[in-house]
Amino acid sequence: MTEPQRWTPETEPQEVIWWALKAHPDLLMTSAFNLNGTVLLDLAAKAGYLGEVVFVDTGYHFPQTLQTRDTLIQGYPQLNFVTLSAHQPEEIWGQEQYRSDPDDCCAVRKVAPLQNYLAEKSPSALLNARSRDQAQTRSEVGFLEPGKHLRVNPLAYWTRQRLEAYAIAENLPVNPLYWSGFLSIGCWPCTRAVRPGENARAGRWADQGKTECGLWVGEKAL
Repeated sequence: MTEPQRWTPETEPQEVIWWALKAHPDLLMTSAFNLNGTVLLDLAAKAGYLGEVVFVDTGYHFPQTLQTRDTLIQGYPQLNFVTLSAHQPEEIWGQEQYRSDPDDCCAVRKVAPLQNYLAEKSPSALLNARSRDQAQTRSEVGFLEPGKHLRVNPLAYWTRQRLEAYAIAENLPVNPLYWSGFLSIGCWPCTRAVRPGENARAGRWADQGKTECGLWVGEKAL
């Protein structure tokens, strides 16, 4: 097992996962069950990860996303799948707030539930599925990002083609929307299929002046 100072872009994701498991026994995984998340879940399970897989149910997910989650729960019984939600009545933020204030909608429905859970659990590190290939805003993502909870990104340097090849070779249950052009799948009101030539996250919050939900905006990756 190599140490972080010896990692290169060619370092295999499982090397990073093995290091994280040893260095951070309280490691916790977050997932949205996109292609990246499904691949990371499989790699982590094969590396010996037995912890939690935390998913935030915003109330606006596609049925296919929830079905993919349920399929993965059945396929990885050794993992502890945790689903979080805001548990707040609609009148607190208003109906269809995603139209008038998508930032606040994400903050209430997605960011707050996870932040509250992490404050309760206080893990020293989080296993995350982001990669540089997803969008220009993620072009500097590295294996490690410092912060209150160290963010570990084993797939940082994997391309979409490599992720697809792995998913197909391992017969993973990828969200069916992915193969219809939804290369990054969030809430249904704010997600569309990606058009030819666009990056993988171009279908998220299209024409809304927004590129991230706010979960992972922070320190520069290492």
